[in-house]
Amino acid sequence: MGRRASAVVVAGVSLGVAFGIRAVFGGRLDNTGALQQDSGTALYASAVYAAVVFLRPRIPPLVAGAWALGFCWAVEALQLTSVPRTLSEYSIVLRLMLGRAFDWTDVWWYPVGIVPLVAAEVWRASGGRDHAGPQQRHQDAAEGGAVVDERGDRVAGDEA
Repeated sequence: MGRRASAVVVAGVSLGVAFGIRAVFGGRLDNTGALQQDSGTALYASAVYAAVVFLRPRIPPLVAGAWALGFCWAVEALQLTSVPRTLSEYSIVLRLMLGRAFDWTDVWWYPVGIVPLVAAEVWRASGGRDHAGPQQRHQDAAEGGAVVDERGDRVAGDEA
């Protein structure tokens, strides 16, 4: 699965879980319980990360994470003004996207939604469970007369 398709799945799952928690534990989309608020904040940040990756699939995970976190913090800072509160009165969607009031707790929950996705992408890009670095994989494959890709993974050549 490509990075863009993965981003769509992550966004869908994040939003589905967030709405599911709100439905099960509150029954309303605008529920303000701690579980709903904190999980919603983290899952919102996950969806923002997914949106960054979808829009810029070649961006490195750490850069995507920084952009997503910066966006989330900018939206939170905007809540220090009356703009989100006013807009959220017109639409539940705007209320869920922009919030209504600044909350320091949200500032700390955004990384909770972003860091695991960045870590998973870095792990995936490093070859997952393969603990040999790219140089070692390239050298091992080259010694066997194999053709390797830019990550050093064998794509053709002698079979061992």
